[in-house]
Amino acid sequence: MNKSLKKLDGERLLLGLAAPVLAVVTALVVTALVLLASGKDPFQAFSEMLDYGAKADSQVYILNKATTYYLAGLAVALGFRMNLFNIGVDGQYRMAAFFAAVVGAQLHLPGVLHVLVIVLVAMLVGAMWAGIAGALKVTRGVSEVISTIMLNAIATYLISYLLNPSRLANLDSSGNVATPLIPDSGHFFSFATKGGPLWGFLLVAVVAGVAFWWGLSRTRFGFDLRTAGGSDSAALASGVNVRRMVVTAMLISGAMAGLVGMPELLNNSYQYSLNFPAGVGFTGISVALLGRNNPIGVAVGALLWAFIERATGHLEMAGYDKEIAGVIQGVIVLAVVVAYELVRRYGLRRQQSRVGRELAAQAVQTQNQEVPA
Repeated sequence: MNKSLKKLDGERLLLGLAAPVLAVVTALVVTALVLLASGKDPFQAFSEMLDYGAKADSQVYILNKATTYYLAGLAVALGFRMNLFNIGVDGQYRMAAFFAAVVGAQLHLPGVLHVLVIVLVAMLVGAMWAGIAGALKVTRGVSEVISTIMLNAIATYLISYLLNPSRLANLDSSGNVATPLIPDSGHFFSFATKGGPLWGFLLVAVVAGVAFWWGLSRTRFGFDLRTAGGSDSAALASGVNVRRMVVTAMLISGAMAGLVGMPELLNNSYQYSLNFPAGVGFTGISVALLGRNNPIGVAVGALLWAFIERATGHLEMAGYDKEIAGVIQGVIVLAVVVAYELVRRYGLRRQQSRVGRELAAQAVQTQNQEVPA
């Protein structure tokens, strides 16, 4: 029995590793074909990417970017676990970062307390903005996909309205429209490294990942959330209030989305401006898909995405087409989706075959026991 369980666990581990490996290999092959079609040497391009990505400053850049992408991936993954497609992470994190920047610039508090208030404001705003979509879903049956897309657009226009010198922003000497700078007491710490400052918010991302894993796999709430996401009828039979779980999941996903803009705000820019990163929420969708909603997988996906951005940016300076980054990222996402589906079907066939053999063996054993000596 123990040998059978160990063999089963080994097969699951191999199948789990097979999908990302197959996806990466497929992406490399397709990218190589694209490079060959454009008259470029793919091996030279890959060598350039690896060499540049291994530099100290590139490693710091990758970790800093991956911190933001990881938080975005977790926000999306939490919705996915509930079978909710929270496509509104982009609007939620921008709203959160904007109002956190406005509030943070007006406060003068001791360092730890100042940072804590800014982060809590961001999480509250993100949760409230996502909660609108959750409330619309359970009270009016509005798809969260539609409502969050609309909320993204509303967030864009609302921020554009408020980010004005006559309202909540200033116009600096360079002509950039931005909120007032957050005082030094509201800055998050960074680690001094050979490659540059490594954002200390990386530690917060690690804590968020551990909390994500523990909350979903080791608590009753996580069980209820997974049950409600898997089957409404099964959830109701287990005594789970599905409507409440939908709203709760959207609130927590929005609160996590509120953290997405904090590394940039508290470790780098210290203000919200027209140059604040946009589109990170949509990157989070790709990262969550790459990581299959697992906190470790999402971390790998975030690092891979940041590496591709950094390494392919160097390719443009080396004479390669700048669109190659988009090609690689798109191919990886498609390859991951296809690879996981192929592995899932293969695993299902293996499981059906194993069950069939076990049933046949039990039938033979039962028949032998019924035959008189």
